[in-house]
Amino acid sequence: MSSVRILVGTQKGAFVLASDAKRTDWTVSGPHFGGWEVYHVTGSPADPDRLYASQSTGWFGQILQRSDDGGNSWRPVGNDFSYEGDAGTHQWYDGTPHPWEFARVWHLEPSATDPDVLYAGVEDAALFKSLDGAATWAELPGLRTQPSGPRWQPGAGGMCVHTILIDPVDPDRLHVAISAAGVFRSDDAGSTWIPSNHGLRSEGIPDPDAEVGHCVHRIARHPERPDVLFMQKHWDVMRSDDRGANWREISGNLPSDFGFPIAVHAHEPDTVYVVPITSDSEHYPPEGKLRVYRSRTGGDEWQPLGAGLPQSGCYVNVLRDAMAVDDLEDCGIYFGTTGGQLYASADSGDTWMALARDLPRILSVEVQTIP
Repeated sequence: MSSVRILVGTQKGAFVLASDAKRTDWTVSGPHFGGWEVYHVTGSPADPDRLYASQSTGWFGQILQRSDDGGNSWRPVGNDFSYEGDAGTHQWYDGTPHPWEFARVWHLEPSATDPDVLYAGVEDAALFKSLDGAATWAELPGLRTQPSGPRWQPGAGGMCVHTILIDPVDPDRLHVAISAAGVFRSDDAGSTWIPSNHGLRSEGIPDPDAEVGHCVHRIARHPERPDVLFMQKHWDVMRSDDRGANWREISGNLPSDFGFPIAVHAHEPDTVYVVPITSDSEHYPPEGKLRVYRSRTGGDEWQPLGAGLPQSGCYVNVLRDAMAVDDLEDCGIYFGTTGGQLYASADSGDTWMALARDLPRILSVEVQTIP
């Protein structure tokens, strides 16, 4: 029988939850790295026992951790993230030059076929790759030196590579999302990059056809349909049917088209999930009702899912990396909140239960389905 492992990164450590395929009873271990901000914890699809975690603090900087036994034990691995050549400068909020600086690793993306290969998206926006299980890292400088780079600016959380998608058909094709720059695509394993933002419209950018500068919060895809990408943007839920070359809005009947995470059902490529929040200044659910919205039509038509979730007085947020799905037949959906609640649905979102209520602020949620 398969089992499920949830990997949770929080503001004060990491937690690992485990259950069998019924997903009714869960064990919890943690906090691992207590007191540290753990921006992301993830596992290798090629080796379920290989886990990686990104921990950081303002005092001690950045440390990457690796586990080879499913999170029972951890050891620090390579943490040399040196920008290749002269890092140069980029713009800041007021348009003045700002030096490129390494702050933290926001996101780790393992290869689907090799547990030793993974990518790291960092702040300030750059992409690194390891071929030896995170022992050593090399920058892919083509992203940071992309000609549009001088026009990138940080979002409220910093200028970060927060999403990395490896094409399941062609591993040399990569998509990344950067706040606040947009989506970029590489067809040559990260050597060169092109902006993939045609069709995006962003308030505050006077040019309606701006190539870059869009605050993309998250992108997602179904592995069996790599041409189709879904996006949650700073306002607007979007869809592309040509690997990001063109985008169209699919916000439809959502109560708000502002939010952070977006996820796709494991077995239904047209079933998409978002968590709307009120606005970019009010980071909580509309009317204080925590609801996940599901579209079974690839967008435009959305259904609120609130059974088991608080439907009054709820003023939490769900961050961009804090939603994930499992691969079981009755697809499980999981998300964590800034209030420390971790919710799960074992029936594709129809009903929900709280797996934890008093964790620290949840920064990321990943799920492993273990054969």
